Amino acid sequence: IGFHEPTMLAKQAATVDAISGGRLIVGLGAGWNELEYRAFGFPFDQRVSRFEEAFGLIRRLLAGETVDYTGRFYDVVGGRIDPISRAGGPPLMVGSIAPRMLSITLPYVQSWNVWWSQFGNTVDGFTREVARVEELAQQAGRAPREVQATAAVYVQVPGGAGRTMGSDSATAQPLRGTQKELAEQLAAFGAAGCDHLQLVVDPITQASIEWLGGVLELL
Repeated sequence: IGFHEPTMLAKQAATVDAISGGRLIVGLGAGWNELEYRAFGFPFDQRVSRFEEAFGLIRRLLAGETVDYTGRFYDVVGGRIDPISRAGGPPLMVGSIAPRMLSITLPYVQSWNVWWSQFGNTVDGFTREVARVEELAQQAGRAPREVQATAAVYVQVPGGAGRTMGSDSATAQPLRGTQKELAEQLAAFGAAGCDHLQLVVDPITQASIEWLGGVLELL
């Protein structure tokens, strides 16, 4: 969110949702890479506080509200998206498992997402996060399993040579193997409560995508 003006981001999201026939999931986070913030001239301080204000504006606008707001970071007068893309707006996903971020978002989002290095890229690690976030969601007043659990999983296909996540020195091992073995590993995430997987593919090539098509057929 820190790279965008929140009301315009909400308008852009509604437009993409409309022209895609309601296929958009709006994934929102506070960002983490200070080098990127500095390189593009965005403030890195108070990221979560800025996120909290921006998230409130985005979710209200996408829900069809007319918003008047004066805050520490943003001011909006008569903000409204017309027409909205669908009743209630596109689903919201928070890209964070940090306690404060979850406290801000769990009352409202339809899903949460965890990056592969944060849970060790293993089913056991993901299972632990599901249990923790599910407890926080219920404390926030959500029904059991109302907020979907999603994950970005690091997958290495033939020809992969390894990757990291920017400035992070994470060393979690990728999922790898035959198409059948990889399908079984991904299915295990579903059995552990994962509603949606994003594959962080190594290498990112057309051949990799075509090879993964065989995995999807097995799934």
